[in-house]
Amino acid sequence: MRVVSGIQPTGNLHLGNYLGAIRNWVRMQDSLEDGAEALFFLADLHALSQPHDPAGLHAGTLEMVAALVACGIDPDRSVLFNQAQVPQHAELQWLLNGTARMGWLNRMTQWKDKAGKNREGQSVALFTYPVLQAADVLLYQATHVPVGEDQKQHLELARDIAQKFNNDFCPEDAPVFTLPEPIIPAEAARIMSLRDGTAKMSKSDPSDMSRINLSDDADTMAQKIKKAKTDPEPLPSEEAGLAERAEARNLVGIYAALAGQSVGDVLGEYGGQGFGTFKPALAELLVTSLGPIRDRFVALKGDSETLDAILARGAARARERGTPTLDAAYRALGLVRH
Repeated sequence: MRVVSGIQPTGNLHLGNYLGAIRNWVRMQDSLEDGAEALFFLADLHALSQPHDPAGLHAGTLEMVAALVACGIDPDRSVLFNQAQVPQHAELQWLLNGTARMGWLNRMTQWKDKAGKNREGQSVALFTYPVLQAADVLLYQATHVPVGEDQKQHLELARDIAQKFNNDFCPEDAPVFTLPEPIIPAEAARIMSLRDGTAKMSKSDPSDMSRINLSDDADTMAQKIKKAKTDPEPLPSEEAGLAERAEARNLVGIYAALAGQSVGDVLGEYGGQGFGTFKPALAELLVTSLGPIRDRFVALKGDSETLDAILARGAARARERGTPTLDAAYRALGLVRH
């Protein structure tokens, strides 16, 4: 079993990033049996599909490595790297561009959503980045890829490309590519803004009070929870009572995610009580849960030498694992290399 997954190297990481994605990676790593392997990469090549700030991309990549390691990704147990140091990703994408079909890419819902009405003004990279995603997983003979609802279509495309390549260029008993299976992770917590329970927690929100940053100290976390938007009613005893109370639902959801409880369990404990009781309990749980992660994250974030070394070592391991597949693809296509 080989699991492969990537994440965009955005900076200014917050509680939503941790509970929504990073924690699932750590759980996946920790649950792998002997002989299985996980490869986690920072999708910095994908950032080129849209306008970006080069300095911000570089800083965000290092910050994401620090966050992943602080949250529990172990570079000795998992292969942790960034795409840009493994040129096989881009090479394989080009080879697969000959197999991928325009019609397949035109049907990608994310292409339609991101391009909007200005398709002619979008980069070629935005149109073809699902082919790079296919290369990301096919390069390593991934057997399993964790996907959320928004990425299912892209994994299906990767399987279609792999199947067509194998059918067109390989003997029936010697396919080049493994067809990866999806892993549907345990439902990730959807963390909303502390100032608006109907909007996702985001680094782009102009108010820093809207989010819990991984770099926030204990006092800052506690103050943000204390000032988080709520309503005057006490917490209900059953989940249905949160239906029209977005901010209350968000805070209870954060508590449940951090405590490993259901929303019903949390309301069973705090139902009927006001936020004057619940908020301090949530702040204490938040500080206890994130404090050690925050301390390690802040220490690592300033140690670029260690972060560069982690990425370099991970990239070397990734190149070693990806080269045989790339070589096999070149041979299957009749391309001469010496």
